[in-house]
Amino acid sequence: MLALPLALAAVPQTGTSRRANELTLAGLRPGTDKIGPPAKYYRGLPLASQSDGVFLWGDKCTHWELRVEVDEGGVVQVVTVDSSHVPDSKSECPAPASAATRSKLLQTGHGLSPGDTRERVVELYGKPNSSGPSMRGSRELDLLYYAFDWAGTHVPQVMEVYCDHATGRVVEITLAFPSL
Repeated sequence: MLALPLALAAVPQTGTSRRANELTLAGLRPGTDKIGPPAKYYRGLPLASQSDGVFLWGDKCTHWELRVEVDEGGVVQVVTVDSSHVPDSKSECPAPASAATRSKLLQTGHGLSPGDTRERVVELYGKPNSSGPSMRGSRELDLLYYAFDWAGTHVPQVMEVYCDHATGRVVEITLAFPSL
């Protein structure tokens, strides 16, 4: 009975930050899942467009967009969740409770969601392989780039997280099976 606690105590503490790979975004696993009927995944949310292996869902009230790219066989290759869209102030929006339900659909397997802080990204995945400034239109962003090639070829290989430079909040997450 005492051997297990003693064995765990003997594991050296290296002081390095946590390193974790990600398998899913918006409930989809790039490289594994096929894109079935869209309503199956997003519980009847409206599909904004579908063309040449790209599916796009969007919500003008909660400011998000979900983009799913598939290969010729329908296997998901890239999933992007983007919450940086400008709302349509003329539209009537559903009750706020639906926004919370929808944002749960758009998180990673480790629970990262648009709106989370840059610190939470590092807490969940460790130090990024690279990071730096980025621009989207006139908006300043910070890119956190994670390469998961160390986890093997059977898992998604790349995750990009964009944070608003001024607020430090996540505005976009992309998880891809092939390298971007």
